[in-house]
Amino acid sequence: MKNFGAKSALLAAAMAGSLSMTATVPAFAQDETIKVGVLHSLSGTMAISETTLKDTMLFLIDEQNKKGGLLGKQLEAVVVDPASDWPLFAEKARELIEVNGVAAVFGCWTSSSRKSVLPVFEELNSILFYPVQYEGEESQRNVFYTGAAPNQQAIPAVDYLMESEGVERWVLAGTDYVYPQTTNKILEQYLMDKGVAKEDIMINYTPFGHSDWQTIVSDIKTFGSTGKKTAVVSTINGDANVPFYKELANQGIKAEDIPVVAFSVGEEELAGFDTTPLVGHLAAWNYFQSVDTPENEEFISAWQTFMNDADKVTNDPMEATVIGFNLWVQAVEKAGTTDTDAVLDSIIGLETPNLTGGIATMLPNHHLTKPVLIGEIQADGQFEVVSESELVPGDAWSDFLPESKMIEADWTAPISCGNYNTETEMCGATAM
Repeated sequence: MKNFGAKSALLAAAMAGSLSMTATVPAFAQDETIKVGVLHSLSGTMAISETTLKDTMLFLIDEQNKKGGLLGKQLEAVVVDPASDWPLFAEKARELIEVNGVAAVFGCWTSSSRKSVLPVFEELNSILFYPVQYEGEESQRNVFYTGAAPNQQAIPAVDYLMESEGVERWVLAGTDYVYPQTTNKILEQYLMDKGVAKEDIMINYTPFGHSDWQTIVSDIKTFGSTGKKTAVVSTINGDANVPFYKELANQGIKAEDIPVVAFSVGEEELAGFDTTPLVGHLAAWNYFQSVDTPENEEFISAWQTFMNDADKVTNDPMEATVIGFNLWVQAVEKAGTTDTDAVLDSIIGLETPNLTGGIATMLPNHHLTKPVLIGEIQADGQFEVVSESELVPGDAWSDFLPESKMIEADWTAPISCGNYNTETEMCGATAM
């Protein structure tokens, strides 16, 4: 693992108190507000996951405005719907920056949507805070990756299954796009480096919104019937998770037989169906609603008050959104301006409390320090934490791929580069 410095001391800050129940941000004259872009799918296959992140941004903006806003101005959310259409994300990002004049954008879920908008943020020199776990192999000057890198989720999840469950055969099941493909490339190499035979690794991809899982689940059941302990590592995204888990239950696949560890299923997704047959299956994240800390208790209470729903759940990408927003606020206050270049310079090294009782630090590679949590699904749709690590620095480039293990990202002088080759000592050595 590439290290970016010593861990920071724990801050004593706490979340703000109860928030307004208003779920919208009032409009102001342009010169009276700082506009903040919200770029999440509110329709289409990813709406099941992304709509809550839009609400999270309204929640955070409302909270900040109750504290007096930022730089003496109120914040104003500008919400758009890219509708789970990856090219439309780029169009909507350009609209937010060029037409609406937002100071920063919080958004995207899939790596396809993030990849779509990268050229826009680079061309227009704006800032994106990306709040979801991803495949790594990237560090862009205008993006802050507040979700997990593979070394903060995928690799620890496989280690847990090997050590705690004795897993020997592996099904890498994912949705057919960038994040699962690259993550599974890393995991396949990692497993083979650990001595797993290629024939003990099954890889399967399905399109977004896939609903007919009968044959695939049957194949998984057959693959796991050889006498070797088998597990599914799932990078299935969006609403396809609902029929996938239902089919596991239909075919009698229980956690004690073939455990599933998911990287894109959290409390929000589980709220959509009966979780009783799923009890014991796993997810790997950096936050769960069930974490018992004062910070988390206060956050949940404020969130449920804002949403006027005592049962409204929280999840990991929400926490990543909170962390990113708080760091942006700090960076703007430190810089005294929302100017992109000034914020990019001021944010490195800033710290904010996470909701699990530790500290998130923005590293020079635009990733965070995060704990790794493995959670077991309970009948009520929550997770019991069965494993928790110390803070892990996010690694932009995987140590387990031969073509990228020598590449570093460091956006501070003198390197100031997202893909610096430590062997050639040159920038621009793109691995993927």
